[in-house]
Amino acid sequence: MLLISQLVILFFIFAILGWMMEVVLKYIKFHRFINRGFLIGPYCPIYGAGVVVVTILVGDLIGYTGTIIETFFAGFVICGALEYFTSWYMEKLFHARWWDYSQKPMNLNGRIWIGNLILFGLASVVIVKGIAPRYFAWIANFNPNLIKIIALIIVVVILTDAIVSHFLFNIVKKEIDNTDGDDTEVISKEVHMLLNDRNLLIRRIHEAYPYLEARPLRLTKRLKQVKQDVQRIKKALKNRRNELIDELELDDLRKLYKQKLDELKRIRAEFRNYRDRY
Repeated sequence: MLLISQLVILFFIFAILGWMMEVVLKYIKFHRFINRGFLIGPYCPIYGAGVVVVTILVGDLIGYTGTIIETFFAGFVICGALEYFTSWYMEKLFHARWWDYSQKPMNLNGRIWIGNLILFGLASVVIVKGIAPRYFAWIANFNPNLIKIIALIIVVVILTDAIVSHFLFNIVKKEIDNTDGDDTEVISKEVHMLLNDRNLLIRRIHEAYPYLEARPLRLTKRLKQVKQDVQRIKKALKNRRNELIDELELDDLRKLYKQKLDELKRIRAEFRNYRDRY
């Protein structure tokens, strides 16, 4: 229980440091303070979670001490997986792409890219090999009961913040799904204007994610349907005995396939328009 409490405090420390780094980077870019992150408070849990998981796996907490290379790749993979999952989760749950690395080299579906992964790996080496041992030696000097109380307070604060933030992001999701346009660029701009006119906490989301790319449920369903149409027609072209071939001549089927493929490309382009133009 004491170790878990120490890890919770470690998580919180690096969640705050991660938030501070994000704020500084955005200040350099936009020349103003922006409260970054999903949660309202001054912390980004993804950074704290990455540090804790990597420290547990290769930081001698479970009887294994990783080499520098192993620690680097542990941070590279684990932190990358956390960022990818967070991006996917927030997009599916709240119907928007909150950040996008599609313009970066060696990215994976725009959710993660090689530059961040390398930084995650390097940071993991510094933290696990240099900072974590000193942290555990330092915190061991404190009263165990005090450590447990602090950890409990942190858990309560984070959970409360997460509940409130989920409620606020659901408001944003409703704004996205209630827009009338069929173009993601138009929808995204409309959503940003709506959010900018809302209360302080809603405006914070608009400011924290200035490149929010709206993905309304109806457009997502439309994309899925067109993909299915393309696959079905493609299969029909390969197999003339398919039921569609009984209704259409081969040339007509090929023409329909090209139309659906063009539509698929157009919808995908719509999802990229906001990032390129806004």
